Amino acid sequence: MLITETSPNVYSLPLRLLTVREYNLMAEVGILTHQEKVELINGQIITMSPQGSFHAAAITRTNRLFTKDFNQVLIRLQLPIIVNDFSQPEPDIAIVKYDSLDYDDRHPNATEVYLIIEIADTTLKTDLEVKRQLYASANIPEYWVLDLKQRQLYVYRESNSQDYQTTMILSDQESISPLNFPETEIKVSEMLRPLNS
Repeated sequence: MLITETSPNVYSLPLRLLTVREYNLMAEVGILTHQEKVELINGQIITMSPQGSFHAAAITRTNRLFTKDFNQVLIRLQLPIIVNDFSQPEPDIAIVKYDSLDYDDRHPNATEVYLIIEIADTTLKTDLEVKRQLYASANIPEYWVLDLKQRQLYVYRESNSQDYQTTMILSDQESISPLNFPETEIKVSEMLRPLNS
């Protein structure tokens, strides 16, 4: 598969996209190392932003909220999911179907994902645009982006295989229940740093 990406300098070049299988083979043979923080998005290896304490703390808080209420699911933190043949992102949080082997033999695929949450400090534009369209194209039912700087939560639902049809932006004073877990209420403020700290 070839796509063309326009260079800001002169002209466009055809790109040879990597498949998930080729990407994983590169890791197996040592071309990509465990020290490299990368993910495969739309056939291209993308460098992930370094994670600051602000970002890491939000992942910890959000994980704690889901862990206490969710049974018979797995909550995966910054671990791969296979979205399609050309994309293997590592979302900050993915709530996936329970697997008795904890996906020891493979990574979960898009049909096994209930909800993806990305924590945005320096990556808001990528999370709201590139990742949103990627997850929508895979029909992942629900996608959240927690904007740490503006203290708000973007909620995307109802994919039509191209984009999400429903968008909500919640303030830190609001709460939401995930689509597949309507009995669980998540307060946006509890995902964020307390205002008085």
